[in-house]
Amino acid sequence: MPTHTSKIKAIAASKCPKCRVGHMFVGSPYGMKKQRMNDICPHCGFRFEIEPGYFYAAMYVSYGLSMAQLVIVGLLTYEFTKSESPWVYLAVLLVAIAVSAPFNYRYSRLILLHYLTPKVKYDPKYEDELAKTDS
Repeated sequence: MPTHTSKIKAIAASKCPKCRVGHMFVGSPYGMKKQRMNDICPHCGFRFEIEPGYFYAAMYVSYGLSMAQLVIVGLLTYEFTKSESPWVYLAVLLVAIAVSAPFNYRYSRLILLHYLTPKVKYDPKYEDELAKTDS
């Protein structure tokens, strides 16, 4: 019995939500080359943009991620600096936004497809086929 990739591992590795084998993105989020999202899965052929404008919904996921990150960074800034100056917080939070933007772009789309899209179902046959060809 072949083991199947968990949903968490598939998200962490930026894998397709349908087959969990093909990569959704080309390039690293923090590399020198710009990251790019594939239009279709190179392994199973699944079209990631289910309908035109589908990834507008990822903005809401990205907003949630950003707010959680900013609350945590703001609280940590207060805990370490005990500063009352709004300029300290403004500078730290602007840097946090700039640093987390590539991460949020990638993982908001991955979370949207893996967790928030009821039409997309994982099909283990793709991983089973890959395991058979590797054997």
